[in-house]
Amino acid sequence: MSLIKQEMPVFASEAESAEASVYRKVSWRLLPFLGVLWVLAWLDRVNIGFAKLQMLDSLHFSEAVYGLGAGIFFLGYFLFEVPSNMLLQKIGAKKTIMRITICWGIICMLQTHVTTPTQFYILRFLLGAFEAGFYPGVILYLTYWYPGKRRARMVALFMTAIAISNVVGSPVSGAIMQYMDGANGWRGWQWLFLLEGIPSIVMGVLVFWLLPNGPQNTRWLKEEEKALLIQRVHEAEADKQALGQRHSFTDAFKDGRVWALALVYFCGVVCFYAVNFWMPTIIQELGVNKKDFLLVGLYNMIPWGCAAIAMVLWGIHSDHTGERRWHSAGGLLLTIAGLVMLALVGKAPIPAMTALTMVTVGLTCWVATFWSLPTSFLSGTAAAAGIAWINSVGNLGGHFGPDMIGRIRTATGGASEAAFYALAVAAFIGALIIIFLPGTETKSSGPVTSPEAKRRSSAAA
Repeated sequence: MSLIKQEMPVFASEAESAEASVYRKVSWRLLPFLGVLWVLAWLDRVNIGFAKLQMLDSLHFSEAVYGLGAGIFFLGYFLFEVPSNMLLQKIGAKKTIMRITICWGIICMLQTHVTTPTQFYILRFLLGAFEAGFYPGVILYLTYWYPGKRRARMVALFMTAIAISNVVGSPVSGAIMQYMDGANGWRGWQWLFLLEGIPSIVMGVLVFWLLPNGPQNTRWLKEEEKALLIQRVHEAEADKQALGQRHSFTDAFKDGRVWALALVYFCGVVCFYAVNFWMPTIIQELGVNKKDFLLVGLYNMIPWGCAAIAMVLWGIHSDHTGERRWHSAGGLLLTIAGLVMLALVGKAPIPAMTALTMVTVGLTCWVATFWSLPTSFLSGTAAAAGIAWINSVGNLGGHFGPDMIGRIRTATGGASEAAFYALAVAAFIGALIIIFLPGTETKSSGPVTSPEAKRRSSAAA
């Protein structure tokens, strides 16, 4: 009997190792490709922040026009996000993500021909409408492959694409604007939209061949590996239903937690895009030469490089401990500290860059762990609808944040301090809701231990 007790942990360890190997295989196949798509989506969404440095003078737009145009993207996003996610569940990830990626690349390129505020608003709205569904679609897509207890680090790894797109895209965008300006009679901002839209169209075509709809129709997995993945997801879904989690379409909208988390996401996104769309301007105002766009891009890399590292470590720690609520709220609390500091230090370069880094790290850590909260109590069709609804309502904050900063700066002659304090209030509201909202953590959110390992360990005991 003692010999059996000694051998059982070995068997459990072997089972865990084999299972971990399957998930590593899946992650290496899916996450880099999805990450590249997200890098391109994010780049085409936020490159307007760099284009602004030249576009406003070229087209005689005010900062209020820019703020409204930057944010109107999210009105289109709001209107089309839930339908897009429901379509993904119906026709599959391959066709949905291919359509989204190709269309946003085309709209990005069309921005080269903007000459009036109305054209600017229309194309930004269409960019949001066509991109709607990509991010919540990927969050839903990951639920087809990973049970909840493995998902936070996967989402964190996927979300590093936001930081990577800024780390890589910032100097690239700055270089395009600085060195392509005047080529073929075009301004640098026009080349920026053209050259950063083409890769999205190319990658959208590749989606058709490289992205499987789910484990069941994947060529690079063995049959037993497919069965394992499907079994783990089904077990996690069964656990949710046993604990009373919601899984029908209407359940998503009946659950008050979905609405509360939509408000949290709204508050966080207000801060996220306000800072993101205005960061190149904030950095330029720290004393950088107005024509040195490359240097602005290099400075812009610093906060995002730190965020890329921090968010992965944050997601891993959340998975390891099984704790979600304080990890997500903690990111917003760091954001508040950074925003208040940014308002207080003015244009002092080192303190301001430190504050920007705190804000960026806090926001990326928040969003990397946030999506473990709704997926802890939603499953099936409710997950598809709930994730899309939270993301679409929340992303309206992306309209109000940049627009608010533009209006405040126009009213105050370029000062941003009042806007930073307003953003800090929004982050504080989001953090409070997360901390006090009940029922957003379940036993299935704990550290990763396979069911087989649990059974063997129990037998060994």
